[in-house]
Amino acid sequence: MINKLTIIGVGLIGGSLARALKHAGACKEIVGSGRDAVHLQKAVALGVIDRYEVSLSAAVQDADMVVLAMPVGATETVLRQIKPALAPHVIVTDAGSAKASVIEAARAVFGEVPANFVPGHPIAGTEQSGVEASFAELFQNRRVVLTPLAHTSADAIRQVRAMWEQAGAEVMEMDAARHDAVLAATSHLPHLLAYALVDTLARMESHDDIFRFAAGGFRDFTRIAASDPVMWRDICLANRDAILSVLERFSADLEQLRAAISADDGARILDVFTRAKHERDQFNG
Repeated sequence: MINKLTIIGVGLIGGSLARALKHAGACKEIVGSGRDAVHLQKAVALGVIDRYEVSLSAAVQDADMVVLAMPVGATETVLRQIKPALAPHVIVTDAGSAKASVIEAARAVFGEVPANFVPGHPIAGTEQSGVEASFAELFQNRRVVLTPLAHTSADAIRQVRAMWEQAGAEVMEMDAARHDAVLAATSHLPHLLAYALVDTLARMESHDDIFRFAAGGFRDFTRIAASDPVMWRDICLANRDAILSVLERFSADLEQLRAAISADDGARILDVFTRAKHERDQFNG
């Protein structure tokens, strides 16, 4: 049981976590915080949080657990604001999609990453954003990755793990650099490609007809381009090196496919498509 949980950033992820923990009866009080009082008032009205504080320092006072669920680009700024008000026993964790940058932000603020700071990332979400899009089942049977450091408190890890498990998630641990490389390939690159494709098509002269006659394949592929642009800008900058590495690999493979089409090399095209279909058929996600 968490006596007081503070969630900074009550959007899709933070709001869904609050809903899930309320449903599980895992918290006595959930306090939300962020820059927009109107948004936080809506979260209270929807029953997502019990109360809110616009002041971050007031929000974290006497908290047992603090969850950072705002865009990763704000991590250092938020940590600097809450640092003076954090109780010695409080556990701080986050939900950011890039872990190395979060760890560096904590190191910049505290000098070294505190033992009770547990970096984490729920691999769940939708293209919707805001507290209205939150729902208690978001984390059911989804993975949450924790990326603790060697000196991270075992008790802090246990409590963060328990929180996510009560929200319905399967929790695993991974090295931060490995996490960032894997997510760059499986999440960050697909979002980048979806945004880029929609932007390219939108700037073509015939874009009205393109979107008018777009069918299911286009909707399926580009659905994630409706995600929060600010969040994904921050992720691209926070995980820059890993994203550039996988993007260069993809660009080289795409150039080979372009060359095969230009050369009427049907065998090469079929080889790529067949191999891709086989791999996708093995994936049950």
